[in-house]
Amino acid sequence: MAKALEGLMNGTMDKIREMVGSNTIVGDPIVVQGTTILPVSKVTFGFASGGSDFGAKTTKELFGGGGGAGVSVTPVAFLVIQDGHVRTIQLADHASTVDRALNMVPELVDKLTTMLSKSEPPIAGQGADSQPTSTQE
Repeated sequence: MAKALEGLMNGTMDKIREMVGSNTIVGDPIVVQGTTILPVSKVTFGFASGGSDFGAKTTKELFGGGGGAGVSVTPVAFLVIQDGHVRTIQLADHASTVDRALNMVPELVDKLTTMLSKSEPPIAGQGADSQPTSTQE
Protein backbone atom coordinates (compact mmCIF):
# COMPACT_ATOMS: atom_id res chain seq x y z
CA MET A 1 0.00 0.00 0.00
CA ALA A 2 2.81 2.46 0.83
CA LYS A 3 4.06 2.57 -2.78
CA ALA A 4 0.55 2.94 -4.20
CA LEU A 5 -0.32 5.76 -1.79
CA GLU A 6 3.01 7.47 -2.44
CA GLY A 7 2.37 7.32 -6.19
CA LEU A 8 -1.10 8.77 -5.69
CA MET A 9 0.22 11.66 -3.60
CA ASN A 10 3.12 12.37 -5.97
CA GLY A 11 0.76 12.43 -8.95
CA THR A 12 -1.53 14.91 -7.24
CA MET A 13 1.36 17.15 -6.16
CA ASP A 14 2.80 17.11 -9.71
CA LYS A 15 -0.53 18.36 -11.05
CA ILE A 16 -0.56 21.15 -8.43
CA ARG A 17 2.98 22.15 -9.50
CA GLU A 18 1.78 22.34 -13.10
CA MET A 19 -1.10 24.63 -12.12
CA VAL A 20 0.72 26.84 -9.62
CA GLY A 21 4.24 27.98 -10.45
CA SER A 22 6.27 30.98 -9.38
CA ASN A 23 4.88 32.90 -12.37
CA THR A 24 1.40 32.47 -10.88
CA ILE A 25 2.26 34.53 -7.78
CA VAL A 26 4.29 37.23 -9.53
CA GLY A 27 3.11 37.22 -13.11
CA ASP A 28 4.97 37.91 -16.31
CA PRO A 29 6.01 41.56 -16.72
CA ILE A 30 3.89 43.79 -18.93
CA VAL A 31 5.79 46.69 -20.52
CA VAL A 32 3.82 49.70 -21.74
CA GLN A 33 5.58 52.92 -22.88
CA GLY A 34 8.61 52.43 -20.62
CA THR A 35 6.55 51.38 -17.60
CA THR A 36 6.82 47.79 -16.33
CA ILE A 37 3.81 46.30 -14.56
CA LEU A 38 4.04 43.04 -12.58
CA PRO A 39 0.78 41.43 -11.43
CA VAL A 40 0.91 39.94 -7.91
CA SER A 41 -1.55 37.24 -6.84
CA LYS A 42 -2.37 35.32 -3.69
CA VAL A 43 -2.41 31.57 -4.23
CA THR A 44 -4.25 29.29 -1.81
CA PHE A 45 -4.51 25.55 -2.18
CA GLY A 46 -5.69 22.53 -0.28
CA PHE A 47 -4.68 18.92 -0.74
CA ALA A 48 -6.12 15.62 0.42
CA SER A 49 -5.13 12.05 -0.31
CA GLY A 50 -5.86 8.64 1.15
CA GLY A 51 -5.93 4.97 0.41
CA SER A 52 -6.52 1.54 1.82
CA ASP A 53 -5.52 -2.06 1.22
CA PHE A 54 -8.31 -4.55 0.74
CA GLY A 55 -8.15 -8.19 1.76
CA ALA A 56 -8.17 -10.47 -1.26
CA LYS A 57 -8.66 -14.16 -1.87
CA THR A 58 -5.88 -14.05 -4.45
CA THR A 59 -2.25 -13.18 -3.92
CA LYS A 60 -2.62 -9.98 -5.92
CA GLU A 61 -2.65 -6.87 -3.72
CA LEU A 62 -5.74 -4.70 -4.05
CA PHE A 63 -5.56 -0.98 -3.37
CA GLY A 64 -8.19 1.73 -3.45
CA GLY A 65 -7.42 5.39 -3.05
CA GLY A 66 -8.22 8.89 -4.05
CA GLY A 67 -6.71 12.30 -4.00
CA GLY A 68 -7.71 15.80 -4.81
CA ALA A 69 -6.68 19.39 -4.65
CA GLY A 70 -8.23 22.80 -4.94
CA VAL A 71 -6.43 25.95 -6.02
CA SER A 72 -7.52 29.58 -5.78
CA VAL A 73 -5.60 32.41 -7.46
CA THR A 74 -6.67 35.92 -6.42
CA PRO A 75 -5.06 39.05 -7.90
CA VAL A 76 -4.10 41.38 -5.04
CA ALA A 77 -1.78 44.06 -6.42
CA PHE A 78 0.41 45.38 -9.20
CA LEU A 79 4.05 46.41 -8.90
CA VAL A 80 4.63 49.40 -11.18
CA ILE A 81 8.21 50.24 -12.14
CA GLN A 82 8.53 53.64 -13.79
CA ASP A 83 11.58 55.90 -14.13
CA GLY A 84 13.54 53.76 -11.64
CA HIS A 85 10.83 54.03 -8.96
CA VAL A 86 8.72 51.12 -7.74
CA ARG A 87 5.23 51.53 -6.32
CA THR A 88 2.50 49.13 -5.33
CA ILE A 89 -1.10 49.45 -6.42
CA GLN A 90 -3.27 47.33 -4.13
CA LEU A 91 -6.49 46.12 -5.74
CA ALA A 92 -8.57 45.67 -2.59
CA ASP A 93 -8.27 45.69 1.17
CA HIS A 94 -7.36 42.10 2.03
CA ALA A 95 -7.33 42.57 5.77
CA SER A 96 -7.57 39.33 7.66
CA THR A 97 -10.23 38.65 10.26
CA VAL A 98 -7.69 39.43 12.98
CA ASP A 99 -6.85 42.78 11.33
CA ARG A 100 -10.53 43.70 11.12
CA ALA A 101 -11.09 42.69 14.76
CA LEU A 102 -8.12 44.77 15.93
CA ASN A 103 -9.44 47.78 14.01
CA MET A 104 -12.75 47.44 15.88
CA VAL A 105 -11.18 47.39 19.37
CA PRO A 106 -11.18 51.19 19.97
CA GLU A 107 -14.86 51.46 19.02
CA LEU A 108 -15.70 48.47 21.23
CA VAL A 109 -13.85 49.97 24.21
CA ASP A 110 -15.73 53.28 23.76
CA LYS A 111 -19.09 51.50 23.63
CA LEU A 112 -18.31 49.36 26.68
CA THR A 113 -17.11 52.37 28.66
CA THR A 114 -20.28 54.28 27.83
CA MET A 115 -22.50 51.31 28.66
CA LEU A 116 -20.74 50.59 31.97
CA SER A 117 -20.78 54.22 33.09
CA LYS A 118 -24.56 54.36 32.57
CA SER A 119 -25.22 51.17 34.53
CA GLU A 120 -23.03 51.87 37.58
CA PRO A 121 -24.96 53.05 40.66
CA PRO A 122 -23.78 56.40 42.01
CA ILE A 123 -21.32 56.26 44.87
CA ALA A 124 -22.77 57.51 48.18
CA GLY A 125 -22.43 61.26 48.47
CA GLN A 126 -21.79 61.77 44.75
CA GLY A 127 -25.26 61.40 43.27
CA ALA A 128 -27.21 64.31 41.77
CA ASP A 129 -29.79 64.38 44.58
CA SER A 130 -27.43 63.71 47.46
CA GLN A 131 -26.77 66.45 49.96
CA PRO A 132 -23.75 66.89 52.10
CA THR A 133 -24.35 65.82 55.65
CA SER A 134 -22.74 67.32 58.65
CA THR A 135 -22.69 66.33 62.24
CA GLN A 136 -22.45 68.80 65.02
CA GLU A 137 -21.02 67.91 68.30
